[in-house]
Amino acid sequence: MCDHHGLITRDGLASARLCAPRLNRRGFLKTSGAMTLSMAVAGGLAGKALAAGEQLKSTHGAGFCNLNLFLTHAEQLAAEDGLHLEFINTPTFADQVTFLGTGAVDIGLTPYTSFMALYDAGVPVTIIAGGGIEGCALVSQPGLDTPEKLKGKVLGTFQMDTLEVMPYDYLKQHGISFNDVNIRYLGGMAEAAETFKAGAIDIFCTIEPYASALLNDVPGSHLLTDGTDMYGPGYTDCVLAARTDLITERPDALKALIKGMMRAQQIAEADPETVLGKVVGTYYKTSMENARVAMQKQPAVVDARSQTDFILERVESVAEMGYIKNKPGRDAIDWSLLEEVIAENPELYGSLKFKSA
Repeated sequence: MCDHHGLITRDGLASARLCAPRLNRRGFLKTSGAMTLSMAVAGGLAGKALAAGEQLKSTHGAGFCNLNLFLTHAEQLAAEDGLHLEFINTPTFADQVTFLGTGAVDIGLTPYTSFMALYDAGVPVTIIAGGGIEGCALVSQPGLDTPEKLKGKVLGTFQMDTLEVMPYDYLKQHGISFNDVNIRYLGGMAEAAETFKAGAIDIFCTIEPYASALLNDVPGSHLLTDGTDMYGPGYTDCVLAARTDLITERPDALKALIKGMMRAQQIAEADPETVLGKVVGTYYKTSMENARVAMQKQPAVVDARSQTDFILERVESVAEMGYIKNKPGRDAIDWSLLEEVIAENPELYGSLKFKSA
């Protein structure tokens, strides 16, 4: 396990990754598929995901922000508009970023931090729709109930993740430097939760349903923030990013995907139990009970237009943390295809519970 004390630099990120391969909350362990695609990339096939008909290849994470994308894949909800969605599963979070960056996939449901890293590296990617909202939480051990008590304590988080930005913002808000805590970068979410339960870390930035479970399982533990007090209700965690050239070259394919994800959101909001029955076990390796909690506390929302300013404000935090030098601006976010889908499907959009308008 790679421990880090203080602020990691952009140049130091590569060396930090050499310590050990890490799985965070967004990765699936399906190595064979990833190996197959890796060989294809090595053979010069990157960027040809749409060669065979109306098809989009996508990477994804494992959080409930992915629900609309998962249901679209499970039911092929974009098929009526002539699109087949194919998943490329990756063994690690780093591979998800790499596959989108090299053009081995066309789209990805990814943390906004990943998008910023790709933009910083000069990769032509653009945010075109939303993923999930809220669901992140910063929890602490018994007795650590104020920001001042966190100085010198061990923070468990995941590198270059929204779950690293949240504690950075929380500490900054309370006048505490990130250098005043000892940062320990963790592996998988389940493993990290057990580490907190064992008392090996003092503060833990996590997602639902782990946050609620830890607060129940560790008597006297504290919820320092769920993000809404800092960011406001409905703050985004993940975004749908696409290779920029697809916006002009294959707009109909992207619109079909966005519409499919809207249909998925409509179905999930209307009949959550049936939807959980389709995705738990296949896409989510958790219990139905935990899935119900997560679905309630991290809704998947396609229309993220209201979060434009929030995403761009986080750019400043990620830059301050030393991860990026080239800051994405408003031109890195393009809601035009989303707005076309909304205009063309007013009844579908009007039926959604969570949306910007």
